[in-house]
Amino acid sequence: MYLIKNGLIITEEAILEGFDLFIREDRIERIARQGEIEPDECIEVIDAAGAYVSPGFIDIHSDYIEHMTAPRPTSLMDFRLGLREAEKELISHGITTMYHSLSIFKSLDYKYRPIREPENVRKLIDLIDQTHDTKHLVRHRFHARFEIDNVEEVDNVKKYISDRKVHLVSFMDHTPGQGQYRDLEVYRKTIKGYEQITDESIDELIFKHQTKPKITEAGIREIAMLAHDHQIPIASHDDDSIDKLELVQSFGAVISEFPITLDIARKAKEKGMYTVAGAPNVILGGSHNGNLSAAEAVQHQSIDILCSDYYPAALLHAVFYLAKHCQMDLVEMFKLVSLNPARAVSIDEEIGSIREGKKADLLIIEKIEPDFPVITTVFVDGKLIQKTNYRI
Repeated sequence: MYLIKNGLIITEEAILEGFDLFIREDRIERIARQGEIEPDECIEVIDAAGAYVSPGFIDIHSDYIEHMTAPRPTSLMDFRLGLREAEKELISHGITTMYHSLSIFKSLDYKYRPIREPENVRKLIDLIDQTHDTKHLVRHRFHARFEIDNVEEVDNVKKYISDRKVHLVSFMDHTPGQGQYRDLEVYRKTIKGYEQITDESIDELIFKHQTKPKITEAGIREIAMLAHDHQIPIASHDDDSIDKLELVQSFGAVISEFPITLDIARKAKEKGMYTVAGAPNVILGGSHNGNLSAAEAVQHQSIDILCSDYYPAALLHAVFYLAKHCQMDLVEMFKLVSLNPARAVSIDEEIGSIREGKKADLLIIEKIEPDFPVITTVFVDGKLIQKTNYRI
Protein backbone atom coordinates (compact mmCIF):
# COMPACT_ATOMS: atom_id res chain seq x y z
CA MET A 1 0.00 0.00 0.00
CA TYR A 2 1.19 3.49 -0.86
CA LEU A 3 0.02 6.98 -0.02
CA ILE A 4 1.14 9.74 -2.40
CA LYS A 5 1.02 13.13 -0.69
CA ASN A 6 1.65 16.74 -1.72
CA GLY A 7 1.25 16.16 -5.44
CA LEU A 8 -0.62 17.94 -8.20
CA ILE A 9 -2.90 15.09 -9.27
CA ILE A 10 -3.90 15.17 -12.94
CA THR A 11 -7.35 13.59 -13.22
CA GLU A 12 -9.68 13.38 -16.23
CA GLU A 13 -11.27 16.71 -15.32
CA ALA A 14 -8.75 18.85 -13.44
CA ILE A 15 -5.47 19.18 -11.56
CA LEU A 16 -6.14 18.50 -7.89
CA GLU A 17 -4.07 20.29 -5.29
CA GLY A 18 -4.34 19.45 -1.60
CA PHE A 19 -5.35 15.83 -2.19
CA ASP A 20 -3.73 12.50 -1.36
CA LEU A 21 -3.85 9.35 -3.49
CA PHE A 22 -4.06 5.93 -1.84
CA ILE A 23 -2.95 2.75 -3.64
CA ARG A 24 -3.96 -0.68 -2.40
CA GLU A 25 -2.62 -3.71 -4.28
CA ASP A 26 -2.94 -2.88 -8.01
CA ARG A 27 -5.66 -0.20 -7.76
CA ILE A 28 -6.22 3.45 -6.97
CA GLU A 29 -8.45 2.92 -3.98
CA ARG A 30 -9.09 6.49 -2.92
CA ILE A 31 -8.39 10.13 -3.72
CA ALA A 32 -9.11 12.27 -0.68
CA ARG A 33 -8.32 15.63 0.81
CA GLN A 34 -5.03 15.85 2.65
CA GLY A 35 -5.21 14.36 6.11
CA GLU A 36 -8.34 12.28 5.54
CA ILE A 37 -6.31 9.09 5.01
CA GLU A 38 -4.23 8.26 8.06
CA PRO A 39 -1.12 6.25 7.17
CA ASP A 40 -0.12 3.34 9.37
CA GLU A 41 2.99 1.18 9.51
CA CYS A 42 1.75 -0.89 6.55
CA ILE A 43 1.50 2.11 4.22
CA GLU A 44 4.55 3.59 2.52
CA VAL A 45 4.22 7.36 2.21
CA ILE A 46 5.65 9.02 -0.89
CA ASP A 47 6.04 12.78 -0.79
CA ALA A 48 5.55 14.20 -4.29
CA ALA A 49 6.80 17.55 -3.00
CA GLY A 50 4.64 19.62 -5.33
CA ALA A 51 5.34 17.54 -8.45
CA TYR A 52 2.70 16.37 -10.90
CA VAL A 53 1.09 12.96 -10.44
CA SER A 54 -0.12 11.74 -13.83
CA PRO A 55 -1.40 8.54 -15.41
CA GLY A 56 1.19 6.33 -17.09
CA PHE A 57 1.67 6.90 -20.80
CA ILE A 58 0.12 4.56 -23.37
CA ASP A 59 2.06 4.46 -26.63
CA ILE A 60 0.12 2.82 -29.46
CA HIS A 61 2.65 3.35 -32.24
CA SER A 62 6.40 2.98 -31.82
CA ASP A 63 9.03 1.02 -33.70
CA TYR A 64 11.62 1.71 -30.99
CA ILE A 65 12.06 -2.01 -30.37
CA GLU A 66 13.48 -2.30 -33.90
CA HIS A 67 16.21 0.19 -32.99
CA MET A 68 16.98 -1.61 -29.72
CA THR A 69 17.31 -5.00 -31.39
CA ALA A 70 19.08 -3.68 -34.51
CA PRO A 71 21.06 -0.56 -33.53
CA ARG A 72 22.87 -0.73 -36.86
CA PRO A 73 21.35 -1.93 -40.16
CA THR A 74 23.31 -5.18 -40.10
CA SER A 75 23.82 -5.55 -36.32
CA LEU A 76 21.21 -7.81 -34.77
CA MET A 77 21.41 -8.01 -30.99
CA ASP A 78 19.92 -10.85 -29.00
CA PHE A 79 16.18 -10.14 -29.20
CA ARG A 80 15.44 -10.93 -25.57
CA LEU A 81 18.24 -8.59 -24.54
CA GLY A 82 16.81 -5.87 -26.78
CA LEU A 83 13.29 -6.22 -25.39
CA ARG A 84 14.41 -6.31 -21.75
CA GLU A 85 16.70 -3.32 -22.14
CA ALA A 86 14.04 -1.43 -24.10
CA GLU A 87 11.48 -1.73 -21.32
CA LYS A 88 13.92 -0.19 -18.83
CA GLU A 89 14.21 2.82 -21.09
CA LEU A 90 10.46 2.98 -21.71
CA ILE A 91 9.76 3.10 -17.98
CA SER A 92 12.20 5.99 -17.57
CA HIS A 93 10.16 7.91 -20.19
CA GLY A 94 6.85 7.18 -18.44
CA ILE A 95 5.57 4.61 -20.95
CA THR A 96 3.77 1.97 -18.91
CA THR A 97 1.91 0.34 -21.84
CA MET A 98 3.70 -0.08 -25.16
CA TYR A 99 2.19 -1.26 -28.43
CA HIS A 100 5.36 -2.37 -30.22
CA SER A 101 4.73 -1.49 -33.86
CA LEU A 102 6.49 -4.21 -35.77
CA SER A 103 6.51 -3.86 -39.54
CA ILE A 104 5.24 -6.76 -41.57
CA PHE A 105 6.97 -5.10 -44.45
CA LYS A 106 8.22 -6.02 -47.88
CA SER A 107 11.62 -4.84 -49.09
CA LEU A 108 11.81 -1.21 -50.12
CA ASP A 109 14.96 -1.86 -52.18
CA TYR A 110 16.65 0.76 -50.05
CA LYS A 111 17.22 1.21 -46.32
CA TYR A 112 17.39 -2.57 -45.88
CA ARG A 113 16.58 -3.70 -42.33
CA PRO A 114 17.11 -7.36 -41.51
CA ILE A 115 15.05 -6.81 -38.35
CA ARG A 116 12.00 -6.64 -40.66
CA GLU A 117 12.62 -10.05 -42.19
CA PRO A 118 9.59 -12.30 -41.49
CA GLU A 119 11.52 -14.72 -39.29
CA ASN A 120 12.89 -11.91 -37.11
CA VAL A 121 9.47 -10.27 -36.80
CA ARG A 122 8.06 -13.63 -35.75
CA LYS A 123 10.70 -14.01 -33.02
CA LEU A 124 9.90 -10.58 -31.61
CA ILE A 125 6.15 -11.27 -31.67
CA ASP A 126 6.70 -14.47 -29.71
CA LEU A 127 8.91 -12.69 -27.17
CA ILE A 128 6.32 -9.96 -26.68
CA ASP A 129 3.68 -12.61 -26.12
CA GLN A 130 5.85 -14.43 -23.59
CA THR A 131 6.23 -11.32 -21.41
CA HIS A 132 2.61 -11.67 -20.29
CA ASP A 133 3.54 -14.75 -18.23
CA THR A 134 7.02 -13.76 -17.05
CA LYS A 135 8.49 -10.92 -15.03
CA HIS A 136 8.25 -7.61 -16.86
CA LEU A 137 8.18 -3.86 -16.24
CA VAL A 138 5.68 -2.50 -18.77
CA ARG A 139 2.64 -3.93 -20.53
CA HIS A 140 3.99 -5.22 -23.82
CA ARG A 141 1.52 -5.32 -26.69
CA PHE A 142 1.89 -6.04 -30.42
CA HIS A 143 0.76 -3.56 -33.06
CA ALA A 144 0.82 -5.38 -36.42
CA ARG A 145 1.75 -2.87 -39.13
CA PHE A 146 0.80 -4.73 -42.29
CA GLU A 147 2.09 -3.37 -45.59
CA ILE A 148 -0.50 -4.23 -48.22
CA ASP A 149 2.06 -5.29 -50.86
CA ASN A 150 3.33 -8.06 -48.59
CA VAL A 151 1.06 -10.69 -50.10
CA GLU A 152 3.28 -13.54 -48.93
CA GLU A 153 2.68 -12.70 -45.24
CA VAL A 154 -1.13 -12.66 -45.30
CA ASP A 155 -1.48 -16.15 -43.82
CA ASN A 156 1.01 -15.34 -41.05
CA VAL A 157 -0.88 -12.17 -40.12
CA LYS A 158 -4.08 -14.18 -39.86
CA LYS A 159 -2.35 -16.74 -37.67
CA TYR A 160 -0.96 -14.06 -35.34
CA ILE A 161 -4.50 -12.72 -34.95
CA SER A 162 -6.04 -16.16 -34.42
CA ASP A 163 -3.33 -16.98 -31.85
CA ARG A 164 -4.30 -13.80 -29.93
CA LYS A 165 -0.84 -12.32 -30.24
CA VAL A 166 -2.07 -9.10 -31.91
CA HIS A 167 -3.54 -6.12 -30.01
CA LEU A 168 -3.80 -3.56 -32.83
CA VAL A 169 -3.75 -3.89 -36.63
CA SER A 170 -2.91 -1.13 -39.09
CA PHE A 171 -2.92 -1.29 -42.87
CA MET A 172 -0.11 0.62 -44.56
CA ASP A 173 0.71 1.60 -48.12
CA HIS A 174 4.04 3.35 -48.70
CA THR A 175 3.73 3.37 -52.50
CA PRO A 176 5.31 6.60 -53.81
CA GLY A 177 2.86 9.10 -55.23
CA GLN A 178 0.27 8.82 -52.43
CA GLY A 179 0.07 8.80 -48.65
CA GLN A 180 3.27 9.71 -46.86
CA TYR A 181 5.11 10.03 -50.18
CA ARG A 182 2.46 11.82 -52.20
CA ASP A 183 5.15 14.38 -53.08
CA LEU A 184 7.59 12.47 -55.28
CA GLU A 185 10.31 15.05 -54.75
CA VAL A 186 10.19 14.36 -51.02
CA TYR A 187 10.39 10.66 -51.85
CA ARG A 188 13.47 11.25 -54.00
CA LYS A 189 15.18 13.23 -51.24
CA THR A 190 14.32 10.54 -48.71
CA ILE A 191 15.94 7.80 -50.79
CA LYS A 192 19.02 9.93 -51.49
CA GLY A 193 19.34 10.46 -47.74
CA TYR A 194 19.87 6.73 -47.28
CA GLU A 195 22.20 5.92 -50.15
CA GLN A 196 23.89 7.25 -53.25
CA ILE A 197 21.55 6.61 -56.15
CA THR A 198 20.90 8.17 -59.55
CA ASP A 199 17.66 9.85 -60.59
CA GLU A 200 17.24 7.17 -63.25
CA SER A 201 17.43 4.43 -60.62
CA ILE A 202 14.88 6.27 -58.48
CA ASP A 203 12.53 6.47 -61.48
CA GLU A 204 12.84 2.71 -61.86
CA LEU A 205 12.07 2.25 -58.15
CA ILE A 206 9.01 4.47 -58.38
CA PHE A 207 7.69 2.54 -61.37
CA LYS A 208 8.38 -0.79 -59.68
CA HIS A 209 6.51 0.15 -56.49
CA GLN A 210 3.62 1.77 -58.31
CA THR A 211 3.03 -1.37 -60.37
CA LYS A 212 3.77 -4.12 -57.81
CA PRO A 213 1.02 -6.55 -56.73
CA LYS A 214 -0.93 -5.70 -53.58
CA ILE A 215 -3.44 -7.52 -51.49
CA THR A 216 -6.94 -6.98 -52.85
CA GLU A 217 -9.63 -4.96 -51.11
CA ALA A 218 -11.41 -8.23 -50.39
CA GLY A 219 -8.23 -9.57 -48.81
CA ILE A 220 -7.94 -6.53 -46.54
CA ARG A 221 -11.57 -6.94 -45.52
CA GLU A 222 -10.94 -10.56 -44.65
CA ILE A 223 -8.08 -9.66 -42.29
CA ALA A 224 -10.13 -6.80 -40.85
CA MET A 225 -13.08 -9.08 -40.17
CA LEU A 226 -10.83 -11.57 -38.42
CA ALA A 227 -9.45 -8.76 -36.26
CA HIS A 228 -12.98 -7.59 -35.51
CA ASP A 229 -13.98 -11.11 -34.48
CA HIS A 230 -11.10 -11.09 -31.98
CA GLN A 231 -12.00 -7.58 -30.73
CA ILE A 232 -8.77 -6.10 -32.08
CA PRO A 233 -8.97 -2.41 -33.06
CA ILE A 234 -8.03 -1.44 -36.61
CA ALA A 235 -6.09 1.60 -37.77
CA SER A 236 -5.36 3.15 -41.13
CA HIS A 237 -2.07 4.86 -41.95
CA ASP A 238 -1.12 8.04 -43.80
CA ASP A 239 -4.66 8.96 -44.84
CA ASP A 240 -4.51 11.54 -47.61
CA SER A 241 -8.07 11.80 -48.96
CA ILE A 242 -11.70 11.61 -47.92
CA ASP A 243 -12.12 8.61 -50.22
CA LYS A 244 -9.43 6.74 -48.32
CA LEU A 245 -11.02 7.64 -44.97
CA GLU A 246 -14.34 6.26 -46.16
CA LEU A 247 -12.66 3.12 -47.49
CA VAL A 248 -10.76 2.36 -44.28
CA GLN A 249 -13.86 3.03 -42.21
CA SER A 250 -15.67 0.44 -44.30
CA PHE A 251 -13.00 -2.02 -43.11
CA GLY A 252 -13.85 -1.09 -39.51
CA ALA A 253 -10.91 1.24 -38.85
CA VAL A 254 -11.43 3.44 -35.79
CA ILE A 255 -7.99 5.09 -35.78
CA SER A 256 -6.38 7.33 -38.41
CA GLU A 257 -2.61 7.29 -37.92
CA PHE A 258 -0.63 10.24 -39.24
CA PRO A 259 -3.25 11.96 -41.43
CA ILE A 260 -1.29 13.78 -44.10
CA THR A 261 -2.94 17.22 -43.85
CA LEU A 262 -4.91 19.23 -41.34
CA ASP A 263 -8.03 18.99 -43.51
CA ILE A 264 -7.84 15.19 -43.55
CA ALA A 265 -7.29 15.09 -39.78
CA ARG A 266 -10.41 17.22 -39.36
CA LYS A 267 -12.41 14.97 -41.66
CA ALA A 268 -11.27 11.87 -39.77
CA LYS A 269 -12.44 13.49 -36.54
CA GLU A 270 -15.77 14.42 -38.11
CA LYS A 271 -16.20 10.78 -39.09
CA GLY A 272 -15.66 9.70 -35.48
CA MET A 273 -12.14 8.32 -35.85
CA TYR A 274 -9.33 8.80 -33.36
CA THR A 275 -6.43 10.68 -34.93
CA VAL A 276 -2.76 10.05 -34.17
CA ALA A 277 0.31 12.20 -34.70
CA GLY A 278 3.92 11.76 -33.66
CA ALA A 279 5.22 13.49 -30.55
CA PRO A 280 8.62 14.01 -32.27
CA ASN A 281 6.72 16.11 -34.84
CA VAL A 282 5.76 18.46 -31.98
CA ILE A 283 9.30 18.70 -30.64
CA LEU A 284 10.86 19.19 -34.09
CA GLY A 285 8.33 21.83 -35.12
CA GLY A 286 6.81 19.83 -37.97
CA SER A 287 6.91 16.71 -40.11
CA HIS A 288 10.22 15.57 -41.59
CA ASN A 289 8.28 14.81 -44.78
CA GLY A 290 6.59 18.20 -45.00
CA ASN A 291 3.21 16.78 -44.01
CA LEU A 292 0.89 17.74 -41.15
CA SER A 293 2.21 19.84 -38.25
CA ALA A 294 1.22 17.97 -35.07
CA ALA A 295 1.28 21.08 -32.88
CA GLU A 296 -0.95 23.00 -35.30
CA ALA A 297 -3.37 20.07 -35.53
CA VAL A 298 -3.56 19.77 -31.73
CA GLN A 299 -4.32 23.49 -31.51
CA HIS A 300 -7.15 22.95 -34.02
CA GLN A 301 -8.43 20.03 -31.89
CA SER A 302 -7.83 17.67 -34.81
CA ILE A 303 -5.42 15.27 -33.10
CA ASP A 304 -6.52 13.01 -30.25
CA ILE A 305 -3.38 10.97 -29.62
CA LEU A 306 0.36 11.48 -29.60
CA CYS A 307 2.63 8.47 -30.07
CA SER A 308 6.39 8.29 -29.66
CA ASP A 309 6.80 6.86 -33.18
CA TYR A 310 10.57 6.35 -32.91
CA TYR A 311 11.62 8.54 -29.95
CA PRO A 312 10.11 7.59 -26.55
CA ALA A 313 11.33 10.70 -24.74
CA ALA A 314 9.16 12.89 -26.97
CA LEU A 315 5.86 12.03 -25.24
CA LEU A 316 6.62 13.80 -21.97
CA HIS A 317 8.24 16.82 -23.57
CA ALA A 318 5.54 17.25 -26.21
CA VAL A 319 2.86 17.44 -23.50
CA PHE A 320 4.59 20.26 -21.67
CA TYR A 321 5.67 22.00 -24.89
CA LEU A 322 2.07 22.17 -26.10
CA ALA A 323 0.86 23.45 -22.73
CA LYS A 324 3.45 26.23 -22.56
CA HIS A 325 4.17 27.28 -26.12
CA CYS A 326 0.74 26.65 -27.63
CA GLN A 327 -1.25 27.72 -24.53
CA MET A 328 -3.08 24.40 -24.42
CA ASP A 329 -4.75 23.05 -21.29
CA LEU A 330 -2.34 20.71 -19.49
CA VAL A 331 -5.08 18.28 -18.45
CA GLU A 332 -6.15 17.89 -22.09
CA MET A 333 -2.55 17.49 -23.24
CA PHE A 334 -2.01 14.61 -20.81
CA LYS A 335 -5.04 12.90 -22.32
CA LEU A 336 -3.19 12.79 -25.66
CA VAL A 337 -0.75 10.28 -24.15
CA SER A 338 -2.98 8.45 -21.67
CA LEU A 339 -6.78 8.43 -21.72
CA ASN A 340 -7.29 9.02 -25.45
CA PRO A 341 -5.04 6.18 -26.65
CA ALA A 342 -6.63 3.95 -24.00
CA ARG A 343 -10.06 4.74 -25.41
CA ALA A 344 -8.89 4.18 -28.99
CA VAL A 345 -7.78 0.63 -28.22
CA SER A 346 -10.61 -0.06 -25.73
CA ILE A 347 -8.56 -0.45 -22.54
CA ASP A 348 -9.82 2.70 -20.81
CA GLU A 349 -11.95 0.85 -18.27
CA GLU A 350 -8.77 -0.36 -16.61
CA ILE A 351 -6.04 2.18 -17.39
CA GLY A 352 -5.46 5.57 -18.98
CA SER A 353 -6.48 7.99 -16.22
CA ILE A 354 -6.36 8.61 -12.50
CA ARG A 355 -9.70 7.50 -11.15
CA GLU A 356 -10.75 5.48 -8.13
CA GLY A 357 -11.00 1.80 -9.02
CA LYS A 358 -8.62 1.94 -11.97
CA LYS A 359 -5.23 0.28 -12.16
CA ALA A 360 -2.51 2.28 -10.44
CA ASP A 361 -0.30 3.14 -13.41
CA LEU A 362 1.14 6.43 -12.18
CA LEU A 363 4.00 8.82 -12.76
CA ILE A 364 5.48 11.55 -10.58
CA ILE A 365 6.87 14.30 -12.78
CA GLU A 366 9.16 17.01 -11.46
CA LYS A 367 10.73 19.96 -13.20
CA ILE A 368 14.46 20.10 -12.56
CA GLU A 369 14.61 23.25 -14.69
CA PRO A 370 11.72 25.61 -15.51
CA ASP A 371 11.30 24.06 -18.97
CA PHE A 372 12.57 20.56 -18.29
CA PRO A 373 10.21 17.92 -16.84
CA VAL A 374 11.60 14.59 -15.65
CA ILE A 375 9.93 11.43 -14.40
CA THR A 376 11.15 10.51 -10.94
CA THR A 377 8.68 7.80 -9.87
CA VAL A 378 6.81 5.14 -11.82
CA PHE A 379 4.08 2.76 -10.67
CA VAL A 380 2.67 -0.04 -12.82
CA ASP A 381 -0.20 -2.17 -11.49
CA GLY A 382 0.29 -0.57 -8.10
CA LYS A 383 3.93 -1.66 -7.89
CA LEU A 384 6.68 0.89 -7.42
CA ILE A 385 8.79 0.14 -10.49
CA GLN A 386 11.31 2.97 -10.53
CA LYS A 387 12.38 5.88 -8.37
CA THR A 388 15.01 8.39 -9.46
CA ASN A 389 16.58 11.06 -7.27
CA TYR A 390 18.19 14.03 -8.99
CA ARG A 391 20.97 15.64 -6.97
CA ILE A 392 22.47 19.10 -6.77
